[in-house]
Amino acid sequence: MRVLATAGHVDHGKSALVRALTGMEPDRYEEERRRGLTLDLGFVWTRPDDGGEPLAFVDVPGHERFVATMLAGVGPVPAVLFVVAADQGWQPQSEEHLAILDALGVRHAVLAVTRSDLADPAPVRAEALQRMARTGLGAVPSVAVSAVTGAGLGELRTELTRLARALPVPSADADVRLWLDRAFTVRGHGTVVTGTLPAGTLRVGDRLVTGDGTAVVRVRGLQCLRQERTAVSAVARVAVNVHGCSDGALHRGQVLLTPDRWLPTAVTDVRITGEPAGDLPRAVTLHIGTAAVPVTVRPLGEDTARLTLSRPLPLRIGDRAVLREPGGTRPPSAVTVLDVRPPRLARRGAGRARAEQLATMTGRPDGADELRRRGLVRRAELLAMGVSAPTAPVTGDWLADPAHWARLRERLAAEVERHARRHPLEPGLPTEAARRLLGLPDRTLVDALADTPGARELVCRQGRLYGPGSLRPALPPQVRAAVDAVRRDLERAPFRAPDADRLTELGLTRKILAAAVAAGALLRVTDAVVLLPGADARAAAVLRRLPQPFTLSEARKALDTTRRVAVPLLEFLDARGFTERVDDQRRRCRPAPPEGDGQAPAPSL
Repeated sequence: MRVLATAGHVDHGKSALVRALTGMEPDRYEEERRRGLTLDLGFVWTRPDDGGEPLAFVDVPGHERFVATMLAGVGPVPAVLFVVAADQGWQPQSEEHLAILDALGVRHAVLAVTRSDLADPAPVRAEALQRMARTGLGAVPSVAVSAVTGAGLGELRTELTRLARALPVPSADADVRLWLDRAFTVRGHGTVVTGTLPAGTLRVGDRLVTGDGTAVVRVRGLQCLRQERTAVSAVARVAVNVHGCSDGALHRGQVLLTPDRWLPTAVTDVRITGEPAGDLPRAVTLHIGTAAVPVTVRPLGEDTARLTLSRPLPLRIGDRAVLREPGGTRPPSAVTVLDVRPPRLARRGAGRARAEQLATMTGRPDGADELRRRGLVRRAELLAMGVSAPTAPVTGDWLADPAHWARLRERLAAEVERHARRHPLEPGLPTEAARRLLGLPDRTLVDALADTPGARELVCRQGRLYGPGSLRPALPPQVRAAVDAVRRDLERAPFRAPDADRLTELGLTRKILAAAVAAGALLRVTDAVVLLPGADARAAAVLRRLPQPFTLSEARKALDTTRRVAVPLLEFLDARGFTERVDDQRRRCRPAPPEGDGQAPAPSL
């Protein structure tokens, strides 16, 4: 299916033309038919004689009081049938409708000069084509027609068919963003909504989320051109029977979305075409899809501004929209979305700097540029902005700009070295402290940075980061003297660990002992029992000379130590795989490692 909207001044024959083309009545209300004036959106379609795709029309009102309704009709539609009457010529709403189409980025159209039976269509056609050529529509095909006599209708159908075939085909796999143009209740079925599906596919059973994220609905049924369907791919006019929201909760201007694939935003940075940003009123209305949302404008540059929306909308980079002052005389301004997650402007000069950055942005989704500006971003968030991921994640779902990542790696190495200098007894920088210092949003990024090769090697152990020289730090002289005193004590009795009083006498607090252990100067069995490095292997060698298995008392005597030391030392040897329990009272030594191995045997499983 292809979908077009009508456009043009009031009473120029838009509804009469699509009625003649389709044989269907676009005016849905009795008042519209009685007054001969379109007040709301109408929906009709036709099937080409050659068996091609159906062509649907969204018929819009042309009166100046209903411009917001016209915007809701053309917002999601990729092409337009522009209508000008031969007996009235170009009119104010012709101009405003053309400006709106240009602002929305509509680039496909056919011009129909109606009422050609009442006046010479040539002058009106020439003027209309000239005006349209000055917009993004460029040169468009044109046909003089009469809905009364039928003259030109065949030629118009041919041009419309040619236009439909030239329209780009959207991806059927795209994320769904269905702007609602109607919502009503059908007895026995519940809520039904309609809209133009511009991309993606809807299926019965799909779950969709409302634009504000407050409700999840399930697709109970689908219709396309009044035919029941199990799936509908874009572009298409669809009627969707949804379940999961109360009657009256959905209405025109709301949107249904693929869950977890969109980023509703209340603040967006945009490029404005038309009036200079500084000349715009502070309060205007943003029109996108079928939504009309009041916004506050903060100019940032000559043609860029920050919009603060009265309610969040699911926007993506590159979206086209219209800014309009309700009831005003200003022409509509075109909007191109540049950033849906803009930075805060809290510091002095931040607005000026942001304007310089926005001046370089094109509004075309570019993953590499977006990643370069943000440095770090989750892949899912980048995709939800409408941008493809340019690189593989550095960890989890996180993407990183390569240059920014390299700078972070150098900063991390510098912070690790700085911490080691300032805290020689605790040289390892905690990973959480590193995360805060670098301003990283996730601790896993610190681990990934540490694993990234760099000029300065980093090692992560037990939640701390060490540089190449800080794993075995040099001890301060006073600490080295205390450790030497412990060493002299243990050289006389290698398994009679100094008690708490002796450690206090030497000034070996828990923190200092931890530093000595990290430096490899002492072996910590428990917080209260420290021995010399290698004492575990020497103790195992002594115990192997005992009859196997042996008791705690036999081990204590062989090691010439106290029960205070023997109990934790044997548990330590169990954990290291030197010994193992036989029962509640006895242990035995495990086989010694091969000569020269230097490793304890692995514990049995």
